[in-house]
Amino acid sequence: MAMGHIDAQYSSQRKLSVAELFDLARANHPNLQVWKADVAAAKQSVEVAKVAQLPNITAGLQGYYIGDGLIIDKDFSNSTNVDMPHFGNTFSVDASELIWKGGTVRNSIRSQSLREELAELNYQNNEQAIKLLVLGYYLDLYKLLNQKVVYQQNIKLAEQRLENIKKFYNQGMVTRNDVIRGQLQISNLTLALQVLENNRQILNKQLTVALGLPETAEILPDESILQSIPQASLLDEYKSYVQQHPAVLMAEKSVDLYDLSEKITKAEMVPTLSAFAGNRLARPITSASPALDMYFNSWSAGLSLNFNLDALYKTPKRIKQIQFEKDRALAQENEIKQNIDVSVNAAYIKYNEALTQNSTLKTNMELADENYRIMNSKYNNQLAILLDLIDASNAKLDAELQFANSEISIVYAYYKLLRESGNL
Repeated sequence: MAMGHIDAQYSSQRKLSVAELFDLARANHPNLQVWKADVAAAKQSVEVAKVAQLPNITAGLQGYYIGDGLIIDKDFSNSTNVDMPHFGNTFSVDASELIWKGGTVRNSIRSQSLREELAELNYQNNEQAIKLLVLGYYLDLYKLLNQKVVYQQNIKLAEQRLENIKKFYNQGMVTRNDVIRGQLQISNLTLALQVLENNRQILNKQLTVALGLPETAEILPDESILQSIPQASLLDEYKSYVQQHPAVLMAEKSVDLYDLSEKITKAEMVPTLSAFAGNRLARPITSASPALDMYFNSWSAGLSLNFNLDALYKTPKRIKQIQFEKDRALAQENEIKQNIDVSVNAAYIKYNEALTQNSTLKTNMELADENYRIMNSKYNNQLAILLDLIDASNAKLDAELQFANSEISIVYAYYKLLRESGNL
């Protein structure tokens, strides 16, 4: 259906191509902003995990008051006061670094990297869903604008028909009932046109919010989308895309994540080897008698080997739980692949169905138009009643509305096929 009439009425609207629609959705859709934040948080989690590779360093400063000492005999019979330097302070620096714990740090970093990849895949999957969502709004808006043109043309035709009916009525050839039916049809068409305009405004609002456009913006689809309707390839090609479908990759990486969780948990049953070093400067020296109000500096360095004995009977149970969760993730991965395969097959069938409908509806429109011309001629020659003419008019309107939108349905079916195969 030509869009020239629409352009004249909506010259102030913003015309968007499908590519521009997708760009605006990616940049401004509220839900995608949330998922972008998830990706950024996941990236930072990787950096936090890498910190575990660096040594731990602490520095301390203490100041304190020391009271006088009291020496007491072992039978508590006598006691002697010992003067002590009253001000004490300590400076200390300690450092430690994990040398080995069964690859825990390395696997933890890899685990966070996988979570980052999962966040990115989740964003990609949701981005495709959002793109199809806004495309649906966009094409529905296109359909409404097409329907508006059809209704306007049929209202004009009904008004012309009413003028003829009035002439026949004035000549006494038809009854007042025919005039009323003609007026009623125009009233119904006008009401349907108003409902259509209300739906257009609702869709326009949904699109402006989704695309981050001003509320006052009125969106006009680009009619060139129907000048080169996309053609689908063979079904096997779309099925081959499934292996790279974000949902499939997410399922696979979820299994990998359980593998890493199992390795990290098993590392609890191996010793922890760490290196440490420290320096301590303190006063007074209370180990001497009498106490010396002087600084004593000492340092140390060495290796530390620790083993959690309780891990021998606690960790195996956690490992078993992780293995069960991994089995569930594998089952989910298989289920997702099967569901996507079914969805791709259904989308491909629906695409071909849309092609068939377009061809059939074109023929229906031509037949309905021919039928209307015949009935209109018969009525003008008083060979048919008005009810037959109105029925033919309604059939013509319905056929034109369906055909006007059948090409748009092909476009949507094509993009739905891309979405189901994860390639939108």
